Amino acid sequence: MATRGVQSREAVGIGRTAVSAGARHEGFLRYRHGFWGKFALLLSLVLIVAYLLIDVEPRPNGGSWYGYTLGTAGVLLILWLTMLGVRKRAMTPGKWSLKAWTSAHVYLGLSLIVIATLHTGFQLGWNVHTLAWALMMLVIVSGIFGISSYAILPRSLSDNRDEATERQMLEAVADIDRQLFDAAQPLDAAFAAEIREALDEDAFGAGVMRRLTGKYRGGATKRALTEIRSHSHRGDHSLDDLFDKLEALLARRQAALSRIRQHLRFKALLQVWLYIHVPLTFALLAALSAHIVSVFFYW
Repeated sequence: MATRGVQSREAVGIGRTAVSAGARHEGFLRYRHGFWGKFALLLSLVLIVAYLLIDVEPRPNGGSWYGYTLGTAGVLLILWLTMLGVRKRAMTPGKWSLKAWTSAHVYLGLSLIVIATLHTGFQLGWNVHTLAWALMMLVIVSGIFGISSYAILPRSLSDNRDEATERQMLEAVADIDRQLFDAAQPLDAAFAAEIREALDEDAFGAGVMRRLTGKYRGGATKRALTEIRSHSHRGDHSLDDLFDKLEALLARRQAALSRIRQHLRFKALLQVWLYIHVPLTFALLAALSAHIVSVFFYW
């Protein structure tokens, strides 16, 4: 009986550990079973219903009391959303943890589509007011891209690394380079030059667009591999073993470079959206300030 009691307590302990581990790995999108998503959806539905039911002429727009209410709420919400960057510097647990704040940032940010559009009363044109609305939509779209990246790319990043760290991948290339350098010593000048160019090829030496797309044209390692493979068709078989070794090493180097470049591509995709999202946010704040000043100036 005592043994069963111990086993039972151990089972309970394991169960609690599993539950706590699951809680620790809960993503910000699913925080508290999607609390902020449900809240933002409910808020949006209430605002849409209110817009349809309010009996004013003309229909509610930015100049009506309902429009001013939505505009004020939207401005305050935008200002709060911009504080996420500051909030990231303070790591605190509880209801207002960084995960909770990020979850609220995402879903309340999406609710701005409804809040700001209803605020305009669907009266859009070539003016600073529409510019502020358009910039807000661009900020939201860039944010959606960022969310999608963080939801999809980390797993691809992990699968590509295959449990190897970035440092270990670089060390693997360095080890292949040492073997290539030693193996290439008996080669003639032409083949040695091909190997030297391959050794000089850097996985990091590509432009931003190539790094983002993952499309690289040729490369010294690929050219050297092609040249070594063509050796068997030249009728000289005196160094077949050496060329087989060089071919294997170059193939390994090419695969390692592709792996590192794919790793860099995933990392770049995770970061590049911020170079769009953040400047657009500042542009939005500027347009929003012009919008508010112009409204009260002509009011």
